[in-house]
Formats: sequence, structure tokens, C-alpha cells
Amino acid sequence: MVSVVCHNALNKAIKEFKKITPADILNKVAEIVVADFNKNIEEGQDVKDGMDASLCTIDLKTGQILWAGAHNPLFIIRDKQPIFEIKGDNLPVGQSEVKHNFTNHELNLTKGDLIYLITDGYADQFGGPKNKKFQRTKLKELLFEISSKPMNMQLIKMKETFDNWKGNNEQIDDVTIMGVKI
Repeated sequence: MVSVVCHNALNKAIKEFKKITPADILNKVAEIVVADFNKNIEEGQDVKDGMDASLCTIDLKTGQILWAGAHNPLFIIRDKQPIFEIKGDNLPVGQSEVKHNFTNHELNLTKGDLIYLITDGYADQFGGPKNKKFQRTKLKELLFEISSKPMNMQLIKMKETFDNWKGNNEQIDDVTIMGVKI
């Protein structure tokens, strides 16, 4: 349900409200989601639900990336340097106790940079020898380890590592990792 409401709100924010920067889009989506959730509830109640998100625009001519995140980070790998992480704002796309706008982060990318937008599903998956979460630190290490491989090989290694970690456990959340090589 939340995914459908957020998907529709994302389309509205872009097509109807003509929002173009990631933070403006997330702000409008949050506003629409809260209004939609609160349409059919009794007065004085709030639906406290929403989603995490990571959204960017990339200008391939200038190498500029504009990114905003709701809880989720952006990872950048450049020249075999340790992963640079930009943390998302600490609020969901939806109802929140905290009231502030999402932040646009502007960076200049160079040819060969790798960027990764992620959900929390991979890092939060239970498995391994002690049936613990995979963890974001381990995910960053894996991304760095495979960053010199072609993107299709990275996908294979990511899937293989996830399946081996998960073992016989059920997958607990959606898992999305989008990698882009500039």
C-alpha cells in the first residue's frame, strides 16, 4: 500500500507539480503522501507511515550530481579511494515527528566514478554463521571490493554474496542497489 501511494505521489510531484530537484521532489512526495494517508481517518489521528528513498539527477555533460535521501545514503567510489558516503536526511518520505525539508547535495563527478543508491534491505538481511544482519559497513566493503569489476559482474557478485549470507532465512525486506559508472 505504501509503495503504491508513494509511486503515485512521485509521478504527481514530477508531472503535475513540475518538481525537478531531488529535494523538492521528495518534499512534495512527502506532502502528498501525508495528505493521502490522512484522507480517510478520524479527526485528530495521524497515519505515521512513509518510506525511505534515494533520488538523484546527473548531468552527464557537466558531471554534476544532485542527490537527496530519506534515511538512505549515497555511496561514491573514486580512484580506488575508500567509499565516500553522504548520509540521507533523518526523516522518511511521509509523516514524521521532525519537520524540515530534504537537503540537496551537489557534487561534481569525474569519469570513472561509481555511485551507488541503496535501500536498507541488503544490509538488514539476517544470515551468516551467527544469523546476524549483514550491516552497512560490510556492504560498503563488498562494494569497494568489487568496484573494479564490470557492472554486470558486480551484480552477479552482489547476488551471490546476498544469497550465501541469507542461506535458508527468508528475505526480510526489498533489496535495491543501483550502481552507475560515470
